[in-house]
Amino acid sequence: MQHFKTISSYLDYLGLPRPEHPMLSVFNSKGDGYLPCPRESSPPITNDCYSISFKKYVEGNLNYGRTKYDFTNGALIFIAPRQVLQWDNSVVFEQKGFSINFHEDFLKGTKLAQEIKKYGFFSYSTNEALHLSPKEEKQIESIVENIEMEYQNNQDAFSKEIIISQLDTLLKYANRFYERQFLNRKELSNNLLERFNRHLTEYFESGQLQEKGIPSIEQIADKISVSQRYLSDTLKKETGKTTTEHLHLHLIDEAKNILLQPNKSISEVAYELGFEYQPYFSRLFKKKEGISPTEYREKYKLN
Repeated sequence: MQHFKTISSYLDYLGLPRPEHPMLSVFNSKGDGYLPCPRESSPPITNDCYSISFKKYVEGNLNYGRTKYDFTNGALIFIAPRQVLQWDNSVVFEQKGFSINFHEDFLKGTKLAQEIKKYGFFSYSTNEALHLSPKEEKQIESIVENIEMEYQNNQDAFSKEIIISQLDTLLKYANRFYERQFLNRKELSNNLLERFNRHLTEYFESGQLQEKGIPSIEQIADKISVSQRYLSDTLKKETGKTTTEHLHLHLIDEAKNILLQPNKSISEVAYELGFEYQPYFSRLFKKKEGISPTEYREKYKLN
């Protein structure tokens, strides 16, 4: 897999104009203009850059996930360093919007270098992009114009600080708008929870729990075709519980059924549930139920 360590080498590969700054590039379509189009296709590649892009699809066919989104004016996409990128020539379109790419070293020594790692949307898949309302578009575009103005001006001692300040503002607004998107997509959130629960039920009933052990959140997310971070954020917003907590609830419910079989020891129950160590299962059960597996079994017998 090809990896690009600099902005210039990455843009050269895409066939785009070289940047005005060695660690930063800004492309912004204005009026009737269009963004420069990159190469039509690419095998998997990675780079050391953050990318923030806002795309309005003008011509061509693009299936943007399987979900019917509430805001279709434009999609804001965030890509972190070393994420694998790939596309083919089945998607041919002209686009308006903007694209900002900056090397991770551009943030070194700044507060944003650590803050940016807290924004989960840099780990979302493309079909989980942020869809903006017209009012939100204007707010984001205003910030980008400020960034572009500094980018195009002659660099001085204040340029980098101003640009990073504007990037910080842009990310804060994006975080706010994602919060809105989660709240406005109750149907999507409910559907995701249903798919999560259905997959776990099928996994348990098919015997994969005993065969393969407890699935990781990453494996579950992959099976239901979402990114791990988006799944976690969506379920947390909708239910107040993390994906791990939902997984634990399924395991405890299954444990209760097996514990009612008196011919099985606690160790056998733990093994059947995919736990490598019985004490870990017992601790989790007590944490969730307030009593140990043995006490639960005894309590059931008394009833």
